[in-house]
Amino acid sequence: MKALSILGTSSNAGKSWLVTAFGAWLRRQGVNVAPFKAQNMSNNSYVTLEGGEIGRAQAVQAAACGVRPIAQHNPVLLKPSGNGTSQLVLLGEPQQHLQAKDYYQHIDRIWQVVAQTLDDWRDRCDVLLLEGAGSPVELNLMHRDIVNLRPIQYLNGRWLLVGDIERGGVFAQIVGTHTLIPDAAKPLGLGFIVNKFRGDLSLFETAGQYFDRHLPNFPYLGTLPYRQTLQPESEDSLCREAEESGSGAKFAWIRFPHLSNSQDSQPWQLDRGIRTCWVTTPDTLADARAIILPGSKNTIQDLNWLRETGLADAIHSAAKRGVPIVGICGGYQILGRKLSDLDGYAGIAGDVKGLDLLPIATQFAPRKEVRQVRAIADNETWQAYEIHMGQTQQLASNPNVAVEPLLNIEVGGNKRSEGLQSRSDANSGQVWGTYLHGLFESTAMRQRLARLARVEKYEPGAIPWPVHQASLYDRMADVLEEYCDLDPIRAWIGLS
Repeated sequence: MKALSILGTSSNAGKSWLVTAFGAWLRRQGVNVAPFKAQNMSNNSYVTLEGGEIGRAQAVQAAACGVRPIAQHNPVLLKPSGNGTSQLVLLGEPQQHLQAKDYYQHIDRIWQVVAQTLDDWRDRCDVLLLEGAGSPVELNLMHRDIVNLRPIQYLNGRWLLVGDIERGGVFAQIVGTHTLIPDAAKPLGLGFIVNKFRGDLSLFETAGQYFDRHLPNFPYLGTLPYRQTLQPESEDSLCREAEESGSGAKFAWIRFPHLSNSQDSQPWQLDRGIRTCWVTTPDTLADARAIILPGSKNTIQDLNWLRETGLADAIHSAAKRGVPIVGICGGYQILGRKLSDLDGYAGIAGDVKGLDLLPIATQFAPRKEVRQVRAIADNETWQAYEIHMGQTQQLASNPNVAVEPLLNIEVGGNKRSEGLQSRSDANSGQVWGTYLHGLFESTAMRQRLARLARVEKYEPGAIPWPVHQASLYDRMADVLEEYCDLDPIRAWIGLS
């Protein structure tokens, strides 16, 4: 097995993008390739078929590589829950919540998990594509860094460096980072790529001579242009570029302080007539045609935030105006009458009233529900998944309110209803609640919500979301091949 790691000069330099693009490119060269990230800190997570939880970025990369996502793609996942704590997920299994300083007390034991997983990959693929985290030369952290140089040195692999020209100072980024790389790891570097160039690339055509002057033994492999249409999901949270997309009727997504699984909004990018906006203030809901409350890693704290900001009152006012309201996962829990977490299993402890837009109550417990399901609605079937703490029970509803299941799911061959939809009268909007991440990967569900929102010029995308994603990965590989010198990678891997 050959190992190739993508390191970055900083966070958001484009490591995840490049691993995805390299995965798609190697797959179509006939290479058995798989992604790997030793430790990921993200609230955007995915559920494997076995019920393990990994970062969404690694699930996307697995799809680009043409393999099924498994826990071994991301053995360590940290899910921030606020107040300096994160939930530790090891090989897909949720563990305890830890303070940062306590986490590093376990770093030797956690590295053993990473090392064993790397050993397990040696006979499972031809090329393992590793993704770094942040910068590999944070001098105060390098002695306990298990994501960047340590895994690639353990495997005696090779690494590439990517810099973000959009941030400015790209020469200092690249030269400075390479200078600080330990001497023992420098010979493992195959070269570097400049990422996210906007505008006329000819304005950067002399860059190579300046890089050569300062890095004579570290090849400049090319500059990648930024393509808005070729951006897969964000790894850590919500990319600023993705905060608004599309044009037309405004669908407002609440940007919780502890937002999780923001990618639930992305399938709307396929459609015409919808403008996706992420909002944090009540005035931004005045012209919303639909309001979506997404997932949360600290549900009670985010519910308190809704009340403190005035968003809770604005959501109630919108519901009275007939605006459809949708809650997904933590957002679903918030729409209920009561949330009880006396022991703080899912964040801060509390026993609080919800927004009371759905007749449900949620009791939090230590056990975490993590599973894939087949979702079924309006003659369409698709893959979705659940990741949540807490059990939700339906309560008696107001006699004037019609309540029924939102859709059906199939788990282990058993079919049952899932979620709720509620409407108080024929003239009001509808309130939806569901635990399903991937709800809007269904064209039928997007169409249903657009009808409720009375979007006159709505046009659903012509292709299913999975087909769109597969095409995206191939186009990313095209850009990589067009703008970069890949000969050093071909030579290292042994491609003719």
